[in-house]
Amino acid sequence: MTLSTLIQTAKSGHSPSIDVVGASQLGNDIRALRKSRGLTLIEFGEQLGRSVGFISQLERGISEPSISDLRKIAALFGVPISLFFGQNEGDPAEHGFIVRAGSRRKLGGEGSALVEELLSPDLGGSFEIIRSEFAPGAERTRLLTRDTQEAGYIVSGNLDLEIDGKWFELGPGDSFRFNAVPMRWRNKGSTKAVAIWVISPPVY
Repeated sequence: MTLSTLIQTAKSGHSPSIDVVGASQLGNDIRALRKSRGLTLIEFGEQLGRSVGFISQLERGISEPSISDLRKIAALFGVPISLFFGQNEGDPAEHGFIVRAGSRRKLGGEGSALVEELLSPDLGGSFEIIRSEFAPGAERTRLLTRDTQEAGYIVSGNLDLEIDGKWFELGPGDSFRFNAVPMRWRNKGSTKAVAIWVISPPVY
């Protein structure tokens, strides 16, 4: 069920719901985000304004959050609310293992300059895989520092990365890795650049 469908359902006066598979995946994602931020169940509940019991059931896929809850969770973790919605169609046996090309979850990014999609089935585990698409001429002007280890591979186009104060020009087939240092990027080319990005622990 998409976000727009949930919002329309909520406006109609009915209680929105998430299917069982979606609720389980959502719970796993929220747990992963909470742990990556170093929050206990009690701390998370206090910041969200919900009981520990509700949070525990939410992470186990038993309780279903409202749209308001999801907005608060997204704001608390600094992630786009679109992260919590994706395609659940397809073979149930693939859930948690396979992500089909047409079922990737959009992560937002920086407008049209950067579009990111989640390639991992969920945010569980010790890392996440992201497909990043950088528009021609786009750049990140402010340095970004995350308490993560990150690595990537340039699929197509050219991308410049500033890593810990040094600029590197990368092209198709080049790869990189860095650990908790300031970074930013720019695409000086006339075509989009596509990179596969691995981040540990998950930050989205």
